Amino acid sequence: MHLNEYTQIILDKRKIEVEKVDPINELNTQKGNGLTSPTTSTTTEETRLLMDYIDKSNLFTISKADQTKGRILKLRKFFKSKRNQQVEIYVTRGNKTIYKEGKVNTIGRDFVMLTNLKERTWIPYSVIISANIPTGIPNYSNTHQHILFDNNLRKKLLHSFGETVANREVLKQLFFEESLQTNLESWKETWVELHLEDQTKKVGKIVYSQNKKLKIASFREQLEIPLCQIEYIETLRLFTIVSHSLRQFKSKNQEMIKKWGKGGKSSDRTK
Repeated sequence: MHLNEYTQIILDKRKIEVEKVDPINELNTQKGNGLTSPTTSTTTEETRLLMDYIDKSNLFTISKADQTKGRILKLRKFFKSKRNQQVEIYVTRGNKTIYKEGKVNTIGRDFVMLTNLKERTWIPYSVIISANIPTGIPNYSNTHQHILFDNNLRKKLLHSFGETVANREVLKQLFFEESLQTNLESWKETWVELHLEDQTKKVGKIVYSQNKKLKIASFREQLEIPLCQIEYIETLRLFTIVSHSLRQFKSKNQEMIKKWGKGGKSSDRTK
């Protein structure tokens, strides 16, 4: 079949085609926005529901093939749907289970950050047993994640994307998924309490977070701890920092008194 014959067949079919009224395109034409091609043969709300269904189906398919990766993807998906909402998390700590509750503040590549009136908590996905909505808290479908993109912001994103996003925490979370290491690097000079996998706690001020290690400094020492050994991190209030400093000061004084006592006894013996 030649092109002109095929074209004539199409034109003949066009003549007998039943024209359907498209109210969306009619309104767009009246507003001067032009015509838009439909993405599917169904209505727009059906398309949205179908896209959500396909997305979740793909998520569970990946989970069957790789449980570890699928677990992280499911947690990330859950926390993104609950941004700025109250959630509860159960964390493994040796043979014990720790309960944490707070608002979802930051969703990273390998961690989630919860906030409440007292503290800020970083929890790696690897130690999370379960995450849910607390009993009695309504399940909002709207996560209040809207960001106002004015014309000025659009120009900045077009002409200086990196600088604009780097200066705004909300945009960083929107365009990138930080790792625990990079997020902690932005919290330098913050006093934190580290809960480690060997059931110990370390308190100090964040010096840096690089090369998969977190360095903290206290009044007596500096520690460099691998991030893989950290179960979760909590910020400290001023009262907690002061009480911790006093405990360290007392223990240091006791050690010095013991040394002086031993030195005094040995000098008496020599006499």
